[in-house]
Amino acid sequence: MASAVPFRFKAGPSAMTPIADHHHRSTTKSSNKSFKTRHATKSALKEKSKGKVEQFERSARKTAHQQMMSKIDRRNHARQLKQNKLGERKAEASVFAGKDGAPRIVAVVGLCSDVKGDEIIAQMNGSVEAEESGTHSVEVPRFKTRMQYLLPDRTDLFAVLDACRVADYVLFVLSAQEEVDELGEQMLRCVESQGISTVLTGAYGLDLVEPAKKRPDVLKSLKSFINHFFAAQEKVHDLSSRQDCSNIMRSLCSTSPKGIRWREDRSWMYVEDVRWDSEQPIVTGTVRGRSLKADRLVEMGEWGTFQIEKIVAAPAEGRSSKRVKTDEMAVDAEGTVNVLEQPSEDQDDLAELAPEETTMDDVLSMPAASMAASERKHVLLDDHQYFDEDREDELDAPKRVPRGTSKYQAAWYLGDNSDSGSDMEDIDQDLDEDMDMDGAAPLGPADGHFDDMKMGEPTEGAPTTYAQSEFFPDAAPEDEAEQIAAYRKQRRDDAEEDREFPDEIELEPNVNARERLARYRGLKSLRTSAWETEADRLYEPEEWSRLLEIADHKSAKNRVLKETLFGGVKAGTRVSVHLRLGSGQTAVELQALSAPTAVFSLLKHEHKRTSVNTSMSLSSEYGAPLKSKEEIIMQCGPRRMVINPLFSQAGNTPNNVHKFDRYLHPGRTAVATFIGPLTWGSVPCLYFKRRSGTPVDAIEDLAQDLKAATTSATSSLDLIATGTTLPPSTNRIIAKRIILTGHPYKIHKKLVTVRYMFFSDEDVEYFKALQLWTKRGRSGFVKETLGTHGYFKATFDGKVSPLDAVAVSLYKRVWPRGARAWRRDGNVGGDDVVIS
Repeated sequence: MASAVPFRFKAGPSAMTPIADHHHRSTTKSSNKSFKTRHATKSALKEKSKGKVEQFERSARKTAHQQMMSKIDRRNHARQLKQNKLGERKAEASVFAGKDGAPRIVAVVGLCSDVKGDEIIAQMNGSVEAEESGTHSVEVPRFKTRMQYLLPDRTDLFAVLDACRVADYVLFVLSAQEEVDELGEQMLRCVESQGISTVLTGAYGLDLVEPAKKRPDVLKSLKSFINHFFAAQEKVHDLSSRQDCSNIMRSLCSTSPKGIRWREDRSWMYVEDVRWDSEQPIVTGTVRGRSLKADRLVEMGEWGTFQIEKIVAAPAEGRSSKRVKTDEMAVDAEGTVNVLEQPSEDQDDLAELAPEETTMDDVLSMPAASMAASERKHVLLDDHQYFDEDREDELDAPKRVPRGTSKYQAAWYLGDNSDSGSDMEDIDQDLDEDMDMDGAAPLGPADGHFDDMKMGEPTEGAPTTYAQSEFFPDAAPEDEAEQIAAYRKQRRDDAEEDREFPDEIELEPNVNARERLARYRGLKSLRTSAWETEADRLYEPEEWSRLLEIADHKSAKNRVLKETLFGGVKAGTRVSVHLRLGSGQTAVELQALSAPTAVFSLLKHEHKRTSVNTSMSLSSEYGAPLKSKEEIIMQCGPRRMVINPLFSQAGNTPNNVHKFDRYLHPGRTAVATFIGPLTWGSVPCLYFKRRSGTPVDAIEDLAQDLKAATTSATSSLDLIATGTTLPPSTNRIIAKRIILTGHPYKIHKKLVTVRYMFFSDEDVEYFKALQLWTKRGRSGFVKETLGTHGYFKATFDGKVSPLDAVAVSLYKRVWPRGARAWRRDGNVGGDDVVIS
């Protein structure tokens, strides 16, 4: 039997010594000796960092002393981070610390109609044996803190938003037997969009689910639903269980709320009490967020904006009389009137616009050219006019130069003009070359962007290529009208199938286009062409020059936010704020309105009006497109306004000109512009629209009292869009575009006769400087007029198809409209800014 022989023997003295047949090394990797150098190469540093940005350098140390210092530095850095984090948490919890601390505000929002908020509050208080000391205000001795419950009416959408806007914690209650209705889902979307603090979720009526083995599945289903809106929710608590209610109370009393970013940048307080001292309203609450300053204005919901008369300490009754300390003084909290702060000479006034005296010099110095814009003989193209008749004699005639001579050589050509002309050509002595300003990709001929455009300026004139004996007949007016009607009927049928010209308009034969389009101008490029603003000053609103202008928004915002860190009454102090009624505000009118839920202190200049820009993303669930200038209700931070916004395209352009959008389609985003009060920072915005078929007058007629009217007015609103505030700017130009189209009547190579764009030779002469374009990509200029009915010849950069359409783009600046304060009774406050 043969077997494998692992060794072979060699003859000789050492024949019996076994020799291995094959040997494998232990590893295939070899470590070469590292290259010794004092400096690392760029590639080595890049490979070592891997794109990471370290907070401090962790390079290799050479000596033992350096290694020891590096370790100490690392430990010290970690210790500092830990201390800073603990200091931040301690500062956040100091507002609620002690018996005199601020109450923890909890908003209980029922998402289903069968949820009973009073029973839920009673079960939660009973789980920790809390003592009720007021309207939904309880003492929790176990955790040495106070709780303030807010129970808004779920049918009043704005009441729910107000409660969640001031709450430290929001408890959403789901029903174990009923599904969340449409109103509940709308509340979740609105609350999520406006910003929300710490969220908890509970299930109501879970003990009524039979058999009991189905209850875990119900909780799992409710958790899946709430995770669609708040993904961080890890558990849905059973509110029928005493243990779960106790766990909820422990979380509410021991954790620090995460807060809302835009709210924490301002001073605010929940209004615990409102009383009147003759004609002066006094609101009481605990200062939250930043320090409350008497120089700043305060916003109180539907009541409007007020100046502060004084801030007085208001310790809670039956509590310890510890001394209230401020930066300037320490006063005894047991005194009768303890004034903590009074306004100084730097107090903000209620003026929304700049004084008229500051704008008188600008009005007197307005150039005469802008005052007589309708007297121009030719259309304005970019920042000047072509074909100016006053300068026709000053134009230099084309020079006769040998064929092939460049423009630079033509400027130095001194030859005579006695040649026969066979090798001579006319050349324009303009040495300026067309160039792309920023190298951006062309957007299309409708916006003034043309690919491979090699044609000359519109001022050049060349003889016609038509035969000299050609006769052009002028049709009778009635025949011309019939032809126009037939042509436009065909165009309307085509537009229904393919909407390629959304900005197209049609002129009537009896309309003077020069007067109808007097405010319109031409632009070579919508992105790069300079816009002459002096020509629009005749049409701007009266208040436009008095609006607030901000040169550097970022630095101004940082400076204003930095001012909030110093001075004022510190957060956690219970105060009574005496307000001063402004002009047009009466005690009777304010008492008729609903009491405010919270008071927000406005930052500096936030009451002044400017051209406000906000992003607006229309919900895909809103089926119809939203028309520009349509009335909608907007909530931005502590304010609610009725606005008629202008929609324009987003993005930055070199000339700050943005195309006006007539409609905002579902699922798209645009910039909404209106005249309203300034808001610093990026604040969430909610946009509501009243449901069709529910006008304000019908609501007021059906309402029996103010509460019923309030409920109907807010439940008939739909959330249609969301967005955030953008930097305001009065220099943002919103250009409305119109497109005039014509029909290529006769085509001879690159020379085309166009009709139905204009209907008089004067209109063709007025608009002949504008560049023509077709929907198939051709571009050209008007060459000469034909007859008196608006026919004209045009030259293009290529052959035009008979099925093509010739068009020209015109632009005019549109101005935003003013915003008004919104009220629940359907009326609006403030003065409307009328825009023509």
